[in-house]
Amino acid sequence: MTLGKTHQTESSPTPSVRRVVVGEEDAGQRIDNFLLRECKGVPKSHIYRVLRSGEVRVNSGRIGQTYRLQVGDEVRIPPIRVAQRVEQSVPAPMARHEFQIVFEDESILVIDKPAGLAVHGGSGVSFGVIELLRRQRPEAKFLELAHRLDRETSGLLIIGKRRVALNKIQDDMRAGKLEKRYLTMVAGRWMNPLQHIKAALHKYLTPEGERRVMVDREGKPSHSIVRLVQRWERYSLLEVELKTGRTHQIRVHLQSQGFPLLGDDKYGDFPLNKALEKEGLARMFLHAAILRFQHPLSGELMELTAPLPAQLQNFVASVDASQKRDYG
Repeated sequence: MTLGKTHQTESSPTPSVRRVVVGEEDAGQRIDNFLLRECKGVPKSHIYRVLRSGEVRVNSGRIGQTYRLQVGDEVRIPPIRVAQRVEQSVPAPMARHEFQIVFEDESILVIDKPAGLAVHGGSGVSFGVIELLRRQRPEAKFLELAHRLDRETSGLLIIGKRRVALNKIQDDMRAGKLEKRYLTMVAGRWMNPLQHIKAALHKYLTPEGERRVMVDREGKPSHSIVRLVQRWERYSLLEVELKTGRTHQIRVHLQSQGFPLLGDDKYGDFPLNKALEKEGLARMFLHAAILRFQHPLSGELMELTAPLPAQLQNFVASVDASQKRDYG
């Protein structure tokens, strides 16, 4: 019998004790993360306090904050006053947005994310991919991002539909077993057919509070493999394979070599970006094009691809045509 999540409430004044039976969608999750999801609006400090105090019980016994839940576990959640959440309406065009599905089965969903849409809400963005998917699929018991893409990056994005599948994919990513390749166009003539960039990256905040990344030997080890796809007089089309997955890794690694991404509004050539808008490129040229990985449940080797979006394809074609006119 497949267990689903069930809730029972003890007869006591509100807020009251809850008892939650763990289903397959939450199996393998740490108890602290489970509580943070179950008790949205409650400060993390309060969650950890009730864990340390022993008020949270699993199968009537005390557990530590790193305990991983199993199917059928009964979690006792003590009375916690949850902040009332105001439901925000999704703008109609966003609510109706149909994601391009590249692959889907009972355990994972892979979409071709459009540029300009964040993967999740936060930092001034009310809704992202995951919130929209949950709204569009109210029957889904579990939908969680397996990884992230920058808002202005398009391409392949994996969403876990089962906890066990999500955990396996994320474990494989940490172990370097999942291959991610991106297509990007940069300013300048990239000469090397193959180049490894191993430059440590450090995250910091600007005086305005914006997140940025810089090459710094004291930062985290980072490794990108760059392959030349096509070169013109002013631009180069590159394929970049990520061996690590640091924030803004491709953008900062290539900028550090003197090759800023076209349309990059954080690390790019800003006067060039303005000129490019008049030429039809009004976004950052970065696209998650290829994923190679083992299916998290079957172990089958998978290769998924997403073609360049029309705006990027059209820009490549215009650059190609322009050079042919200039050089015959």
